[in-house]
Amino acid sequence: MEKKTKLIRKTSKTFLLTGLVLAILSSIALYFYTKNLLQKEVEEELYSTEARVEASLNLNKQVFSLPPVAEVKTVEDLKPTVLKDTVIYDPSQDEMELFRELSTYKNINNVYYHITVRTLVVESEDILLAIVFSNIAIFVIAFIFLFYFNTARNLQLWKPFFDNLEQMKTFSLASEEPIDLADSDILEFSELKTQILLLTNKVRTDYQNLKQFTENVSHEIQTPLAIIQAKIDNIINEHAINDKQFEQITSIQQDIQRLKQLNKRITTLTKIDNNQFVNVEEVNITNLINEKIEGFKELEIRHILHTSNAQLVTMMDPFLTDILINNLISNAIKYTKNNENIEIVTTSNVLTVTNSGEHPLDNPEKIFLRLYREGNNAQSSGLGLAIVKKICEFYGFTPTYRFQPSIINGQGAHIFQIDFNK
Repeated sequence: MEKKTKLIRKTSKTFLLTGLVLAILSSIALYFYTKNLLQKEVEEELYSTEARVEASLNLNKQVFSLPPVAEVKTVEDLKPTVLKDTVIYDPSQDEMELFRELSTYKNINNVYYHITVRTLVVESEDILLAIVFSNIAIFVIAFIFLFYFNTARNLQLWKPFFDNLEQMKTFSLASEEPIDLADSDILEFSELKTQILLLTNKVRTDYQNLKQFTENVSHEIQTPLAIIQAKIDNIINEHAINDKQFEQITSIQQDIQRLKQLNKRITTLTKIDNNQFVNVEEVNITNLINEKIEGFKELEIRHILHTSNAQLVTMMDPFLTDILINNLISNAIKYTKNNENIEIVTTSNVLTVTNSGEHPLDNPEKIFLRLYREGNNAQSSGLGLAIVKKICEFYGFTPTYRFQPSIINGQGAHIFQIDFNK
């Protein structure tokens, strides 16, 4: 599952990444702009110095040189002006330095002069470091201020949204209390509040209608089934019937019982879907299994073996716990032949129910689906394991099934396991 990120963190991350890109681009642009500006200033200084030297020569002043800043000497012919970078020895620094050099040739008073002026160039690395560090420092200070200001402002703007989100998390269909949503002067949030109110009211109304319908249908089905059962009992008690009629009536009674169980289980699934089981308390599943086994022994079912390595205790509705354990054991009994043992193992957080089987299931991936039955077992409604799955989903437990083949006697095992770790 893809990891989710909080809205404020997402927007802050975008803000910081955008700022970082802008800081880098602006530092590069500022570096080249400053370098070009410095070069122009250096060249203006060189031309200005050359003009002063030329003016001094025009006034027939003494010719002098100040290496490496200025050099003047006479030549026999004129050459083109040259502007370039050069590296020469600087006696004042006692090292080789980078200079910008302007070399010109002038005819002054019928004498040819070679005038060379130079100025020290600031190294590019120094410029880059100075610009980058100063620019980054400015951006860091600005970003710290803007980040906290932007975050605080966003939290204030989004507060109605987050408040309403918390209200939605606590929304319950079974509650009669209206949902209390915060209003906002932001149009989109105000429209969202209106739509949430309309939606929750409609969902609550539909839920109440569906709940009432389910209860009514369940009650109405139970009544005619009870009447049919009573009439069948009267026929058996008041009239003589032959063997064929007895078989038919027995089949009808079995169908009635199956309908009753089906109605009960559908009602249970609907209540779980509607989140009607809100009673949560500590339940000792290990003790409950022992009680169930004693009850099955009274029904002459004595081949259930329970091994407990630790007490299995969890928090859930006791009624749903009883249904969960009963459905798992009943399913194992239905599909165990010749009174072969059913093994139940409990640890501190895992329940395992194992029953024998000759062959693996044809469609093991469908075993927890509603109304799915493996084979033609008339006793199965196809809802027992679906209820187990629904209860596990309701509490965050993990149900699994696997078939373990045997290489010794050819008899495999169907293993149902529930992990109660959330």
